[in-house]
Amino acid sequence: MKRILAMILLFGLMSAQAPLRALEDSTPRTITVAGDAEIKVAPDEVILTLGVETRHKELAEVKRQNDQRMKEVLAAALASGIAGKDIRTDYLNLAPEYDYQNQQRTFVEYIQRTTIVITLREVSRFETLLTSVLQAGVEYIHGIDFRTSELRKYRDEARALAMKAAKEKAIALAGVLGQKVGKPRSIQEGSGGWWSSYGGWWGRGYQNISQNVSQSGAGSGSSQEGPLAPGTLSVRANVTITFDLE
Repeated sequence: MKRILAMILLFGLMSAQAPLRALEDSTPRTITVAGDAEIKVAPDEVILTLGVETRHKELAEVKRQNDQRMKEVLAAALASGIAGKDIRTDYLNLAPEYDYQNQQRTFVEYIQRTTIVITLREVSRFETLLTSVLQAGVEYIHGIDFRTSELRKYRDEARALAMKAAKEKAIALAGVLGQKVGKPRSIQEGSGGWWSSYGGWWGRGYQNISQNVSQSGAGSGSSQEGPLAPGTLSVRANVTITFDLE
């Protein structure tokens, strides 16, 4: 009787372990890797954000002076070869200024501030344009952004390089263990964007990461003459891919 009971218990234990082994066998064998890439390209356009400011006690006069200054700046930009469609007014503010002393508010003057944005599509003419608008009356340089008009193209190239880097990494890691990489199960794009050494980083969720691939794009050398050296733009991409293991 005891022998029969032991056999029943052993059979029950083996039956309980069978689904667990089947579950383990059905669990997919995968490898997940990240790939990063960077492409360096020369900027082919510049965005200048410039400001004009006028002050006067008379409202009409402060407006007149500001309008005149703006006309001279616009004329200088047009004379430098900038197309009208590449010049726009970005900000205008007109407000009184007061002096506060002994809990008394005393009117001082009106201040009008106007900001214009100019898109320069020939980087080699940057110094000439900047000198012209400063001489015409620009008092503030709010921003200078070097960019590429083919950002989408370079983003696509960087993404493709990042995916290639991820696959090469997966093959290398799996090879160490005597495994082979199969088809991808999932692909997720991570942080990316582009970097200008002059203006900073533009992108989403960028963190300091080491690149698997670094490549120079077309025209990555700068032809700018003069004291300004815009350098290159860094277009970056990051992907995470999960592969099957065969």
